[in-house]
Amino acid sequence: MHSHGHHHGHSQGTGSVLRWSLAATTLFVLIETVAGLQAHSLALLSDAGHNFTDALALGLAWVGFYLQSKPADETKTYGYHRASVLSAFVNALTLLALSVWIFYEAVLRLRQPEAVHENIMMAVAGLGLLLNGGIMLALRAASRTDINIRSAFIHMLGDAVGSIAIIAGAVAIRYTGWMQVDPLLSMAIAVLIVWTAWDIVRESLNILLEGLPRGIKLNAVAEAMGAGEGVLGVHDLHIWSLGSQAHALSCHVKIEDVPPSASDAILQRIKVLLDTRFGISHTTVQFEHESCAISETGCAIPVHEHHHHEH
Repeated sequence: MHSHGHHHGHSQGTGSVLRWSLAATTLFVLIETVAGLQAHSLALLSDAGHNFTDALALGLAWVGFYLQSKPADETKTYGYHRASVLSAFVNALTLLALSVWIFYEAVLRLRQPEAVHENIMMAVAGLGLLLNGGIMLALRAASRTDINIRSAFIHMLGDAVGSIAIIAGAVAIRYTGWMQVDPLLSMAIAVLIVWTAWDIVRESLNILLEGLPRGIKLNAVAEAMGAGEGVLGVHDLHIWSLGSQAHALSCHVKIEDVPPSASDAILQRIKVLLDTRFGISHTTVQFEHESCAISETGCAIPVHEHHHHEH
C-alpha cells in the first residue's frame, strides 16, 4: 500500500533571489580580491575566498532548487530531491578545504607580518556587510525548511560576521599599528567557516546515507502507529529522507482480521498521523492480518492490498 504526497514549499521568488544573489556575490568577489591585493590584507583575501565559496553555494543552491522542483519520471521515480542535498554537501566540503588554506597562509603571515591599508579594509568590509545582510534577509524564510537554501543562508551569515570582524580589525590596526591583527582575523574567519560548514556536512551526509531524519525518533513513530485503533503491532520499520523536506517510510503493520473497508480506514488514519505529526508524506505500508500464519519474512498467505495515491 503506497501513499505519496508532494509538498514543494517553495515560492517562485526563491529562484529569482538565488540568481540575483549569485550575480551580486560574484561581482563582490572580484572587488574584494582586487582590494585585498591592493591593501595587502590576508583577511580581505580570505574573505574573498569565503565569498567565492558563497558564490559557488548560491550557484549550487540554484541548480539544486531547480532540479528538486522537477517532477518524478520513469528513471527518477522519487524525483530530484537529492540533487539539492548533494549540492549542499559539496558546498560545505569546499568550505572546509578553504579553511585549511586560510590557516596555512595566516601562520605564514604571523611569522612575517605585512603592512596593510586599513581604510580599504573597512570600506570593502562595509560593502560586504550590506551585501550579505541583504541576501540573508531575502533567503531567511526559505532557509527554515530547506537544507540547500539553509546552507547558502549560513554562508551569508558567516560572511556577514566576517565583515564585522574585518571592520573591527581595521580599526584596531589604525589605532595600535599591530599588523598581526590581520592574520589573526583570518584564523578567526577560518574557524567560523568550519563551524558553519560542519552542521551542513553532517545533516546532508545523513540524508545521502539514508539515515533517520533529524528530529524523528524511530520508537516514537512505532509507538504512535501501534496506538492506533485496529493496529496490533508494527515491525520492519524504516524511515529515511528523500530530500531536506521529503521523508519516506516503509513498514509492516499487523492488524485485526477486518474486512477491506475497515483496513482502508486504518490505512487512512496511519497516513494522516505520519503526515501531520511526523512530516512523513511518502509511505509504504504492508498489512498483515491477525489470522495470517506469520513466517520470518512476514505474512505467509496472500494479503488483500489496498492502494492509495495522492498527488
